[in-house]
Amino acid sequence: MGSTLAYKILGNHLIEGELVAGTEITIKMDQTLTQDSTGTMVYLQLEAMNVDKVKTELSVAYIDHNTLQTGFENADDHEFIKSVAKRHGVLFSKPGNGICHQLHLENYGVPGKTLLGSDSHTPTGGGLGMIAIGAGGLDVAVAMAKGTYSLTVPKVINVKLVGELGEWVSAKDIILKVLKELTVKGGVGKIVEYSGDGVKTLSVTDRATITNMGAELGATTSVFPSDDNTRKYLASQGREDQYVELYADDDAVYDEVLEINLSELEPLAAMPHSPDNVEAVSKIGEIKVDQVAIGSCTNSSYTDLMKVAKILEGKKVSDDVSLVISPGSSKILSKMAENGALASLINAGARIIENACGPCIGMGQSPKSGAVSLRTFNRNFKGRSGTLDADVYLVSPETAAISALTGVLTDGRKTGFEIPEIMSAEFKKNDNFIVYPEGTNTENTPVVMGPNIKPFPQNVALKGDLAGEICLVAGNNITTDDIMPSDSRLLPYRSNVPHLANYCFEKIDKGFSERCKKAKSCIIIGGENYGQGSSREHAALAPLYLGVKFVLAKSFARIHRSNLINSGILPLVFKDPKDYESFKLGMKLEIKDAVKQVDNDEIVIKDIESGKEYVTISNFSELEKKMIKNGGKINMIKNSEEKK
Repeated sequence: MGSTLAYKILGNHLIEGELVAGTEITIKMDQTLTQDSTGTMVYLQLEAMNVDKVKTELSVAYIDHNTLQTGFENADDHEFIKSVAKRHGVLFSKPGNGICHQLHLENYGVPGKTLLGSDSHTPTGGGLGMIAIGAGGLDVAVAMAKGTYSLTVPKVINVKLVGELGEWVSAKDIILKVLKELTVKGGVGKIVEYSGDGVKTLSVTDRATITNMGAELGATTSVFPSDDNTRKYLASQGREDQYVELYADDDAVYDEVLEINLSELEPLAAMPHSPDNVEAVSKIGEIKVDQVAIGSCTNSSYTDLMKVAKILEGKKVSDDVSLVISPGSSKILSKMAENGALASLINAGARIIENACGPCIGMGQSPKSGAVSLRTFNRNFKGRSGTLDADVYLVSPETAAISALTGVLTDGRKTGFEIPEIMSAEFKKNDNFIVYPEGTNTENTPVVMGPNIKPFPQNVALKGDLAGEICLVAGNNITTDDIMPSDSRLLPYRSNVPHLANYCFEKIDKGFSERCKKAKSCIIIGGENYGQGSSREHAALAPLYLGVKFVLAKSFARIHRSNLINSGILPLVFKDPKDYESFKLGMKLEIKDAVKQVDNDEIVIKDIESGKEYVTISNFSELEKKMIKNGGKINMIKNSEEKK
C-alpha cells in the first residue's frame, strides 16, 4: 500500500509516535510564522520560556494585521515584536511589506518542509507542497523554543481534480465547491490532499488560494503535489534551487475521495453568513452591490490582480460601488506600478489601500449600513466586516471586478468579455522591508514593552472538584469572532487580555463578561463546531481571565480545542447531544475529583442542585492530560524543566 503525500512529509519529520490516524505524534518543525494580531502574545509566551535562540530553521514575524495606527497601541506592539525577534533570531517583516501568507509563499516556502503559524490560514503554504498548519500562539512559541510540534495524526481526504476550468471560472470557485460539498466542519481531524490531471492546470497561486480556504473546512491543512508548476513559480521568485518534486504514490490509499470536474464548474459565491453557504452566481441573480473588496491572503496574488486590472482597463467602476484593492505584497505592488496595471486600476476608480489584511479582519473599509459587499476574502461571518447588518458574499477576483463595473452581482460569462492570458512575471529579491537578527541575542537586545502590553493570564494546576456556573448557552458554529471580536476597535488590544475580556462574547450576549465576573467560576455550553474560524488564542485567554473552567459542546473546531487545553480549560463533548437541552443559564455544575476523571475517556458532570449526572466525552491524549492537570501548556513545560 502506497503513501499519501501528506504522510510522506509527516513521516520525514517524525520524531515520536506512529503515523496512524487518531494517535499522537511529535514532528520536527522547520519553519514558523507569526503575525502581529497574535504575535504579541506569542512573543510574550516565548519570553516566559527563557530560551535563547529559536530552534527552527527559519522563523518570521510579519506585521500585516494591525497596521491602522490611530493610537500608540499598534506601533508599540510592533516595536515589542521587533525587539523580541532580534533577541531570539527571528526575521522581522515591517508593516507595508505585505500579507504574511503571500510573503511566505514568495520568499520562504519550500516544498516538503513543515510550517507552523499563529494564523489559521497558514495552510496557504500547502500550495507549494508544504505541510503548513495553523495553530494557537502558544503552540507556535513552543515550536520556536523546541523545534517540535505535537498533533493527532489526521485522516486524509483526497480531492481529485479532473478536467479544466472554463472562462471566468477560477481557483476560488474550486474551493467554494469543496466547501459546498464538505461544509465548514467537514475537514475537522483531516488533511485535504489534491490530486488528478486537473492539478496540472493550476498555478501555485491558484493552489494557494485553495489551500488557504481549506482552513474554512476545519481541516488540519491542505496540500498539493510539488511539480513543474511549482518549479516555475520558485524560479519566478529567484528560488528555483529550492525546488523538490513531491507526489503521493500511485497506489496511495485515502480515507475519503471527492472528485470534482473542473470543466463543469461555474462562477460561485458564498452567501451570508458562512463560507459553505455556496450557490452559483447565475442562480443568486443580479443583486445590487454597494462595495467590492479585492485582496486578502486568499486572492491578492500577482495573477489575481493582473486579471482584475485587465477587466477594469479603460472602464469605469459603477457610480454606486466603492471598489477597494489591497495587493498581497510590496513586490506585487511594485511590479504593477512598473507595468502600468496599477494605473489601470486607479483610472477605473479603484481605491488602492495598503499591502495588508485590512478589511478582511474588519480593520477599515467597513461597508455602509445594510450594504451588500462582494469580497475575495475567506470568511463572511456576520459582523466580521465591521458592519453588523451588512451582507458579505465571497467571490473570485474575476467576479468581483466585473461586478464592480456593472454595479450588480454578475456572471462574467454573460458579458462576452474574454480575460487575456496573464503572463508570469520575474521578481527580484527585495529585503528592504526585512530586519535581520544577526549579531543580536538575549544578552545585548532589550525587550521594548509599551504600556498597553499586559502579562497573559495563566491557569493553576487542577485539584479537587471543579465547579462553576453556566454563564452562556450558545448555538452551533460559534466562531472565534463571536467569542473574541476582531475589528479596528479591539485589535489594538490584542496584547491586553484584561481589556479584551470585557468584550468577550459581546456579539452573542453582552452580559456574559459581567456574569463571569460575578460568578468567578464559569462554564460555557456550546453546540456543533464550537470555536470555528481563526487561530486566535485570545478566544481561550479571555474566557480564562474571566474564570471559565470548562466548555461543554456538541463538537469543537480543532485549533480552538487545542487553545482551550493549552490554557488549562477542559473542552468536553456531550455523549448524548440531547443533553444540550437540559442546560440553562445560572445552573451550577461540578466535576467531582477532576484530576482523577481527566484520566478517563468519559467525564461525569453533576448538576449541583438536582443531583442529576451527565456523561461527557473527553478523549484527551496523554500529553493533553498532562497539560490540563498542570493548568496549561506553559505550566507543564515549566514543571517538567524544574524536575530535570
